[in-house]
Amino acid sequence: MSTALLPDLVPALAAVSYPTIGHFLEDGFVDPAIQSLLDGVKIAGPAVTVRIADNDAIAMNHALLALRPGDVLVVDMSGDHRHAPVGAVTAAAAVAQGAAGVVVDGVATDVVELRETGLPVFARGTSCLTTKRLYGSGSAVNVPVQCGGVTVHPGDLVLGDDNGLVVLAPGVVETVLEQVLASDAAEPAILARIAAGEPLASILAV
Repeated sequence: MSTALLPDLVPALAAVSYPTIGHFLEDGFVDPAIQSLLDGVKIAGPAVTVRIADNDAIAMNHALLALRPGDVLVVDMSGDHRHAPVGAVTAAAAVAQGAAGVVVDGVATDVVELRETGLPVFARGTSCLTTKRLYGSGSAVNVPVQCGGVTVHPGDLVLGDDNGLVVLAPGVVETVLEQVLASDAAEPAILARIAAGEPLASILAV
């Protein structure tokens, strides 16, 4: 599927309960250790990716410059879960670029300031140890990266809320979207039947 169709998919995903996707797919679900640092968030947008090597902060700046409104920045820390690549300045820059959110397979810092920006940031936790301006050569922007056990390609759709994250190619989203919406639409009636005391044997699939 062409990324030209992304503007049509992203608004449709606003009506989707992301855990419902887990009823229909098995792949693309990010390690649940990576969670939102804010409450009550919901994001959907195409991925801009960055692989950071040797805790080099300059790579993050390059990635920020590549962001367009609605993008989600996905940061592969190359297994480094100690150095935080995202803090107050980084978040402010992402907001200025119109980013929908930031996902770090690692830690973040300046958590109070991050929450004040309102930018959804997903991470494994927080730390006072940060990346450094090293100007190394091992990092790269908009390449396939690893995030929480999932391979993320530039342009993949990143979906996140308080439950966690799922990353899917636009074509995969399109194949399951109608099923997911139908399942979500049916759920209130099921909950109402349970609340009304209807025998569970007549409601649950067995």
